[in-house]
Amino acid sequence: MNVNQRFKPTANTQRPLGSPNVREASFEDHAQIMALLAEYGLPTKAYEEWKHLWINNPAYTRSQGSLPMGWVLECPGKQIVGYLGNIPLFYELRGQRLLASVAHAWVVDTRYRGYSLLLLDRYFSQKTIELFLNPTVGPAASESFAVFHSLPVPVGAWDHSALWITNHQGFLASWLAMKAVPLARPLSYLLSVGPFVKEALSKRKQCHDSAGMKLQVCTDIDGRFDVFWDALRKANPQVLLGVRTREVLEWHFKYALASNKAWVVTAGKGPLITGYGIFFRHDNPKFGLKRMRLVDFQALDGDTTLLAPMLSWALKQCQDDGIDMLESIGFCDDKRGVIRNIAPFERTLPSWLYFYKTRDKSLAERLNDSNAWDPCQFDGDASL
Repeated sequence: MNVNQRFKPTANTQRPLGSPNVREASFEDHAQIMALLAEYGLPTKAYEEWKHLWINNPAYTRSQGSLPMGWVLECPGKQIVGYLGNIPLFYELRGQRLLASVAHAWVVDTRYRGYSLLLLDRYFSQKTIELFLNPTVGPAASESFAVFHSLPVPVGAWDHSALWITNHQGFLASWLAMKAVPLARPLSYLLSVGPFVKEALSKRKQCHDSAGMKLQVCTDIDGRFDVFWDALRKANPQVLLGVRTREVLEWHFKYALASNKAWVVTAGKGPLITGYGIFFRHDNPKFGLKRMRLVDFQALDGDTTLLAPMLSWALKQCQDDGIDMLESIGFCDDKRGVIRNIAPFERTLPSWLYFYKTRDKSLAERLNDSNAWDPCQFDGDASL
């Protein structure tokens, strides 16, 4: 979720209701929190899906209720005017299990902006959290995260994205709408031929060879992912990796898979997975943009040759489904190299998105090394 949108001004001219207090959030706060998110144009979740972020979250359930699910700013009369979710996640580095957390859906009523850092202070004050990971920090929030000594991830280009246009008319209509151009939809039909020229030149770069391995679309997460994760973690002990067991992946993508907002494609020989890619729907409804993102790619032995065929598959799927664009943000250099080699377009983002913090000096030294990272939008809440 894009943090910078959470600070968009509002036309709310009501007088403040008094000084708010900070307290832990509860499931009973759902209606007020969703109303606040909706007021600021942010995505909302139905009660069961929102509750799922915690009650079925392996990192949260293993904490046995010791971790808060977030915090709210509450005024006299019990009106909620601010919220910050706290989603725990498991990571591994050098065989050690780490408890991480992501700040989720930070939103504060403009009348109470002066109290917004109280929420972030509660988040960063958690003593049991070993690592704070936040890959969706927009420009309006980056200064606030810097106040609490969060650092930019030292690998990747988290201020750029690579992209493909898969529905030229739909993409241009949304772009013209974003620029507030009158008659955006009719104009998009006239202008949509232009992007074909650059894409035609890039077609020769696209690789459809899957190295003799068959690509398979998964509609559910099965036991093969446990075998794959065990092999992946053992092969990369020096790299910080979000835990990707079957249990975690089922929790992470449950609702997205059920609604076809996530695609999981695997490669393998025989019954075993040797690599997979996960694509996640990330639309911009304000401008009518339908968008898919590559949020995770993992392969045994660092085999990036599987990435290009998976991207080619996703491009065709986007075209078939009428999705306007496919995009990729982040990743380490070897994966980014494959992506940039075949992506015809690149855009600059408003700010660096991915920040982290740890109070453990030994862990901080390890994470200062770019070789310890394999960051992607599976991390944090970017694909929750």
